[in-house]
Amino acid sequence: MTGVIDSYIKEIESFHSRNHDETEKFRIKFLSKKGIIASLFEQLKNMPPEQRKTMGQKINTLKNKALDKIAVLKEQSLPSKKESVINDPTSPAESIPMGSRHPVSIVRKQIIDIFSRIGFTVEEGPEIEDDWHVFSGLNFPDEHPARDMQDTFFIELNPDILLRTHTSSVQVRVMETQQPPIRKIFPGRVFRNEVVSARAHCIFHQVEGLYIDKNVSFADLKQTLLFFAKEMFGGATRIRLRPAFFPFTEPSAEMDISCSICGGKGCNICKYTGFVEILGCGMVDPNVLEASDISSTEYTGFAFGMGIERVAMLKYHINDLRLFFENDLRFLSQFKGDIT
Repeated sequence: MTGVIDSYIKEIESFHSRNHDETEKFRIKFLSKKGIIASLFEQLKNMPPEQRKTMGQKINTLKNKALDKIAVLKEQSLPSKKESVINDPTSPAESIPMGSRHPVSIVRKQIIDIFSRIGFTVEEGPEIEDDWHVFSGLNFPDEHPARDMQDTFFIELNPDILLRTHTSSVQVRVMETQQPPIRKIFPGRVFRNEVVSARAHCIFHQVEGLYIDKNVSFADLKQTLLFFAKEMFGGATRIRLRPAFFPFTEPSAEMDISCSICGGKGCNICKYTGFVEILGCGMVDPNVLEASDISSTEYTGFAFGMGIERVAMLKYHINDLRLFFENDLRFLSQFKGDIT
């Protein structure tokens, strides 16, 4: 067997490969499970014990020679640095996967585009606010439940500094610094101390709107929101206004739209009513106008606010709010077509 092993070693040392296929055949011949070296180790079992150690060392030497040879051949087959920088114009381009915008970003832009077509401009404000801009300037009584720490994140337990709970705080800032006519929308991120679930989250996004001018009526509010609903959800969409209460508007209403899933016929999403709630709205309370030094006898106005995630859930038929915050690519990749 010693002579056989020596001949294999000479064969390995003298082998030259012209391409990858020849190198692979060489590897299979010596190192595969049914190759030469595996066969030699199998024969080793039948040798006398006094010969096994010597022959085992020779077989290991043969194996190492084969491994080293293959490593050299593979390195020789790699292109040089000079060759690797040369681009072949005939070779196919590498496929680069297309990314996608987040559904919240898509819907936010769509909302802004719709309202910009009827004269609304965008205004933004700080996320860390004071009590005046979030509550007091919006006619919230001192005992209102929204001031409770169960709903609001306060900064270092300071009752005057907090994370804004709605983007209505930007409305106050605009009314303090600008005189009517005012026609603006306020998109942004808001925070509430709520338990995270499929229908609620401690972080979400809102778009609120404000229109103040002479002779602004509830009919103007209704037609503005009807225009938005039809542009966002389709021309067949119907709206329904129900009486409600908000400290900063009077009269106030909640707006429902006809269910886009069942077409208003009734399903489990709309609780078989044919409508789903989408936003709150109303005429700006005179106390809010006066608090910002705007004459309530000369000017009137309306305001509205909606959750962007809520609109996205209805538009894309999403049933779990948490999906917007998990960054799961399986979910986000479904919006590759909506990159506007």
